[in-house]
Amino acid sequence: MTPDQIILFSLFAGVFALLIWGRFRYDMVAFSALLAGVVLGVVPTEEAFSGFGHPATLVVALVLVVSAGLVRSGAVYLITRTLIDSSRHLGSHIALMGGIGAVLSAFMNNVAALALLMPVDIQTARKAGRAARLSLMPLSFATILGGMATLIGTPPNIIIASIRGQALGEPFRMFDFAPVGGLAAVAGLAFVALVGWRFIPRDESAEQADGEQNVYIAELVVGEDSGLIGQIAGAFADEASEDNVALLGLSRDGTRHFGSARRMEIREGDALVLEADPEALDALRSAHGLRFADPTREAYLEAATVGLSVTEMVVRADGRIANRTAHRVGLAWRRRAILLGISRQGRRIRTEILKTVIRPGDILLVLTPSDSADEVATWLGCLPLADRGLAVTNDSKVWLAIGLFAGAVAAASFGLIYLPIALGLVVVAYVLTGVLPLEGIYDHIEWPVVVLLGSMIPLGAALETSGGTELIAGWLISFSEGWPAWMILTVLMVVTMTLSDVLNNTATAIVAAPVAIQMANRLDVSPDPFLMAVAVAASAAFLTPIGHKNNTLILGPGGYRFGDYWRMGLPLEIIVIAVSIPAILVFWPL
Repeated sequence: MTPDQIILFSLFAGVFALLIWGRFRYDMVAFSALLAGVVLGVVPTEEAFSGFGHPATLVVALVLVVSAGLVRSGAVYLITRTLIDSSRHLGSHIALMGGIGAVLSAFMNNVAALALLMPVDIQTARKAGRAARLSLMPLSFATILGGMATLIGTPPNIIIASIRGQALGEPFRMFDFAPVGGLAAVAGLAFVALVGWRFIPRDESAEQADGEQNVYIAELVVGEDSGLIGQIAGAFADEASEDNVALLGLSRDGTRHFGSARRMEIREGDALVLEADPEALDALRSAHGLRFADPTREAYLEAATVGLSVTEMVVRADGRIANRTAHRVGLAWRRRAILLGISRQGRRIRTEILKTVIRPGDILLVLTPSDSADEVATWLGCLPLADRGLAVTNDSKVWLAIGLFAGAVAAASFGLIYLPIALGLVVVAYVLTGVLPLEGIYDHIEWPVVVLLGSMIPLGAALETSGGTELIAGWLISFSEGWPAWMILTVLMVVTMTLSDVLNNTATAIVAAPVAIQMANRLDVSPDPFLMAVAVAASAAFLTPIGHKNNTLILGPGGYRFGDYWRMGLPLEIIVIAVSIPAILVFWPL
């Protein structure tokens, strides 16, 4: 290997290790690696920030804004409110929700599709009296599968189309992915709806099997006029347990007491550490003169004329509050909101609520002014789980939003206009017609994803220029020497899937697509089947909660553990490979 290849392989190894570790956010890891590549001389200075103007980066950002316009217009609720019925059999419900999710994911960002449908699925599960965990994982997998069918359905497809354009002079078009990705999605959906959901482990300690609300760890402070002052904590605990509230401990002067708390006399200013659902917590607070853990902000909130609301919201992996505390992000003073409680897959939390580091997948119970609950959730990078009533937000804009988007997709599909330009025109039209407000348009872009793409694309280009991708391709070909084409494609898919299960699928596509082209060149065959294999495999991240953002989003609401995903995910990945390889060889022959 050359010195440049050694440096680049070391940088990529470091990036992969840090992404798997998860201690630092993926955008900062990628950007730091890019800067290191420039300093070490393996990335040309003039190319350092070329990734931020790359078509793939622009399309991903524009798709997110367009998705927000479709949501805000009420276009998606128009579909879901007429089709969802809690009386359906679980398998039928999964098939219907999965089908809707897959179709939506084909034409909008698949994270946005899940964000729309997850509250609907949770509310349906509660009304049906069953555990949401039985349908949330199938819904997540369905939205991932649906994104495989079109160019804009998932970032890996956008990246691979762009790389093909650079290598072969013409990118993949909107529906070029449909023959392979669409068949894989249909087969995957059939498995998930008919058989797959039965593989989800039933964990009575983690799931809300009887349709109850999530249970939170929360803190309430004993006020000066509370009737609990002077009472023994153990007696109060027995009384509270009758109202489905568990006293876990007591915090006094910054010290938490757990086992010994039952023998302590309750004093003014003590913080009671409780476990209960939102309604029980509120009833207890009112009955015993308890205060929220942030009395200063409580006074501000009580002075609000718009009233107060309590919202459940799940933390996204790229959210502002992920891996930080409520105090550190300034939830109280920046957004006049109070963190009431945290639900973490049934696990006990030993630190103060306001000083607890929030993890992706946690469910937060947040008190806000009634007119700013959604704004606070968006600012935090969370997904509200409260019932939205499936209301259409602006009926007059529904068909306008759908028509503008459909026209842009059709024009791009027939080659009448360049896709980034078509999507850009849709965004401009949404703003001019009032579908999206101008002041909040940039809030809908996932900037960490943009930074990840903008940083990884120059690194990937440098790896290819240095001959690194050709070296990797040579290793894979040497490993599979003498094998038939379908087995070589299978090896490529397995390797790509394995990477995607532990890494961001965007980063996986950036690395694997050039390797696929080099493999095809070494074998003297068309690169298209190899690129299609990478496209499907990079999106098929079903074994872990970290391989795809959708899997992380359902972690908390579904009460899943890390090891729950592979039970349904492994056979699903095998099915995707088994369907994709013959489809690739038929529709994209060597």
